[in-house]
Amino acid sequence: MSRPLLLSSLLAVAVISAGSLLAEPFTVTAKPVTVWKSVYGSVEARDRIPARSRIGGTLVELSVNEGDLVTAGQEIARIVDDKLDFQLAAIAAQREALSAQLANAEVDLKRGEDLLKNGVTTTQRVDALRTQVDVLKGQIAALVAQADVVTQQAKEGVVLAPVAGRVLDVPVTKGAVLMPGEIVAVVGGGGTYLRLAVPERHATALDAGDKIRITEGGEDREGTLARVYPLIEGGRVTADVEIDGLPDSFVGKRMLISLPVAEREALLVPETTLVTRAGLDFVGLKTPEGVALRSIVPGETHVIDGIPMVEVVTGLAAGDVVLPASEATHAAEVGHE
Repeated sequence: MSRPLLLSSLLAVAVISAGSLLAEPFTVTAKPVTVWKSVYGSVEARDRIPARSRIGGTLVELSVNEGDLVTAGQEIARIVDDKLDFQLAAIAAQREALSAQLANAEVDLKRGEDLLKNGVTTTQRVDALRTQVDVLKGQIAALVAQADVVTQQAKEGVVLAPVAGRVLDVPVTKGAVLMPGEIVAVVGGGGTYLRLAVPERHATALDAGDKIRITEGGEDREGTLARVYPLIEGGRVTADVEIDGLPDSFVGKRMLISLPVAEREALLVPETTLVTRAGLDFVGLKTPEGVALRSIVPGETHVIDGIPMVEVVTGLAAGDVVLPASEATHAAEVGHE
């Protein structure tokens, strides 16, 4: 048997089984139902990292706005400090002066070595000239390293995105003067999750791994309670919820969440046993005298094993036998005639 045909056969068997269950008399029993607590959760970015300026200066370029998508390492701004160019010019002038002194010192050293060979000068004098050459070379090397530092500082004027994600905030504008460490943009990345603030009286009922319901666009979705934080602030417990496909278009967006906080006993009847007349709800009750319609007050609807079950607030007791709506209506009409 092919896979599609096998799945169709299994589905048909399940539908027939559910239909036969609803077509038979149903004995009312108390069953545990989950108590759901509705709270609001806010969409949060998993990583919320600021892109900061590493040098002070003027913001000459700003290539991102709030809501833009960026990649890790992407250039988002550029800061220029004019003093760095002046420092490089000063270092270059000092290096030229030392280079001239070094050339003169090397000539003196060469002359001194020639004189030493002819016995005209002393070894001490030549060593002093050689030391002077080494000192000038060291000073030039120090200036080169200093120039590299200033050049690196100038390169650090480029502000890069710390992570891939969406730009959440840009608190500066082009032309602003920034100090080192100031925030240029805040980038949210690493995906999103829901953060909840639950009243502390429900804290003991929350466990990591619990399934929760999320209402979005009129449809219910399922998520998982990933973490419950131990710190209670302002009478509320903070918890995180993981959900696949959560959009990051609006970080901070509020969404309605239903959390399982307790269980209670309730009397449930299949939804197909309810009969509505003149705005009142009835069920067909099987009694020793026959079938009688009894008025009930229905409550919430719970889906149990794929079957919609209506909670009966009042009107029935455990052990009562109710009939499908069609059979109860027919029996009541025959009795009325």
